[in-house]
Amino acid sequence: PRRHLTSSAPAATAAPPKPSTAAAATARPEWLPGSWRTMPIRQVPDYPDQDVLQAAERKLKNSVPLVYPGECERLKAQLAKAAKGEAFVLQGGDCAESFEEFEKYGGDNIRDTFTLLIQMSILLMYGLRRPVVKIGRMAGQFAKPRSSPFEKAKNKEMELPSYRGDMINGPDFTEEHRIPDPQRMLTAFAQSTSTINLLRALATGGFLDLHRIHEINLSFTKHSKEGEKFLEYADRISSAVAFMESCGLQTDSPMLRQAEFYVSHESLLLPYEEGLTRLDPDTGRYYATSGHMIWLGDRTRQPDGAHVEFLRGIANPIGIKCGPTLTEEDLTELLDILDPDNEPGRITLIVRVGAGKVRDHLPRFIETVRKLGRTVTWSCDAMHGNTESSPSGFKTRQYQNVL
Repeated sequence: PRRHLTSSAPAATAAPPKPSTAAAATARPEWLPGSWRTMPIRQVPDYPDQDVLQAAERKLKNSVPLVYPGECERLKAQLAKAAKGEAFVLQGGDCAESFEEFEKYGGDNIRDTFTLLIQMSILLMYGLRRPVVKIGRMAGQFAKPRSSPFEKAKNKEMELPSYRGDMINGPDFTEEHRIPDPQRMLTAFAQSTSTINLLRALATGGFLDLHRIHEINLSFTKHSKEGEKFLEYADRISSAVAFMESCGLQTDSPMLRQAEFYVSHESLLLPYEEGLTRLDPDTGRYYATSGHMIWLGDRTRQPDGAHVEFLRGIANPIGIKCGPTLTEEDLTELLDILDPDNEPGRITLIVRVGAGKVRDHLPRFIETVRKLGRTVTWSCDAMHGNTESSPSGFKTRQYQNVL
């Protein structure tokens, strides 16, 4: 499956001492949206035409924001509640978004992913009796980190640059498609704009009205055991809403008819991120307006690297992917650099180690955070950490390992 889900767990209780700011964080020069360009960088494409690249960057800098600072701050406040165990975070979407799928399905795939996440959030809210923070891995997830800059076609000797996602180059195994093209950033921006507009319409236009909860379902689940189970929960929720109405309570509140839905992606292609970074005149803080939440990948989390440098200066909520190779020392330094003030909701630690290694790594991550007295939101990436290859060469996951 290509859908990827992460979810939060109650926060570990923090120790009382206030964390100290590392010298690495305070010794850094003044931050600017382009200061990452002076730092070592990984996972960056080699654009052959710098003039075309600069022209694309200028267009992005003159574009309207995809999200706004107030939305990012609302998400941060909700993540802060999750850090205290007062809410649950559900994040999901494609491994990487596709230009071809968007053109082929005309947004139906986005609607279906949105519907699935809403279904899951309804069940979680009902079962946990807690709010669910809903975040789509959408409207910007077009770039892919790769373990090697080159790859070979199956059963062939020909070697070409690796496919790095539709925002950078094409998936077809041809020399022409694998050349990094800056114009793809503009296509990704246009598709992200359409995606966010659709998501906002779905979230606020009555599609999620709990009075019609039985209609919030995917067609392929309607006659399945799982679909029947969802309808059982829907019956209970409908009965609760009817009871409230019979008591004279108002049930036409936006809380029952609308939902807050946020978008997120990995902050990988920094020319794109810088091009959509804006200064908020009300607060004097910079925000990456490419998404409400962006995260630091497991392959680009070097404390002295360009990606960390970019993320330290924006005010958005930030995720940090925590893989098996992340040391306690690096985690400490990353927290000091990216969140020197220990701001609740600022940092989400996304643990991606797999079912077979979680007992080896999660406890040491938790202990590090406890010793530092940090407030973070914990999230589990059950998809990427459990990736394995099938006999045919396709990447997949075992459902039991995901659970």
